[in-house]
Amino acid sequence: MSRVGVIAGNGRFPFLVLDAARALGHDVTVVAVKEEADADLDAWAEARGASVHRVSLGHLGKAIAVLRAAGVTQAVMAGQVKHVKIFGGVIPDLTLLSVLTRLKARNTDALIAAVADVLRDKGIDLLDSTLFLQPLLARAGTLTRRQASEGEAAELAFGYRMADAIAGLDIGQTVVVKECAVVAVEAMEGTDATIARAGALAGPGCVVVKVAKPNQDMRFDVPVVGVPTIDAMQRAGATVLSIDAGKTLVLDGDAFLRAADAAGIAVVGRVRASAVADR
Repeated sequence: MSRVGVIAGNGRFPFLVLDAARALGHDVTVVAVKEEADADLDAWAEARGASVHRVSLGHLGKAIAVLRAAGVTQAVMAGQVKHVKIFGGVIPDLTLLSVLTRLKARNTDALIAAVADVLRDKGIDLLDSTLFLQPLLARAGTLTRRQASEGEAAELAFGYRMADAIAGLDIGQTVVVKECAVVAVEAMEGTDATIARAGALAGPGCVVVKVAKPNQDMRFDVPVVGVPTIDAMQRAGATVLSIDAGKTLVLDGDAFLRAADAAGIAVVGRVRASAVADR
């Protein structure tokens, strides 16, 4: 048994990491971001013998103190923290302020990498966020009963070029295309909001491409999809979703694929050309 910290944002990701870590016998301390983590997380964690500490967004020093007091030397980031909140309503403590003042840009990679550096300096290493959830990583190939049509495959090929480019610039990880035109690009609003905007702009028939970054750091900001992704696509009339195989977490597993099949949405696990070249 080892001591593991879970830094929890919103969604089901923290619940799944907690369950998997406990199943392996780890002693888990949860630092739940007060403004983001699900209200049910406390009871869920306590029922599994894990301690929970709610810490306000911006109180990095307190989060570190909680983990160190628990004897944690390894931690996992699980769950989204809306990046846009960094620009309003967050009062940073001195520890986070020291991070922010050193940053030349407040994009996702720069911000979280700087936080990871501070954690490491305090004796806490961030682990691969998918470490305990390997079975939930997307498989390669068509994952649903319906395959992408020839026309949709052409849309995907176009979308890959666009999505890889914006991901490489750390703008976002999702683009929505239709008739080989970019309808919507994800920035700080998140995937579901991007899909909704695309549906409002272009109507049914859009194709959604969600990718990992070219040099994806698996410790944080790993692409995640789930049943809510399919729900957002169904509302927007989107017909195909592509995700990167081996780099994207499918949080709801079988329920995700059942929802896609019921909605007639094709889901594809892309194998990146670089991944093939590395074999």
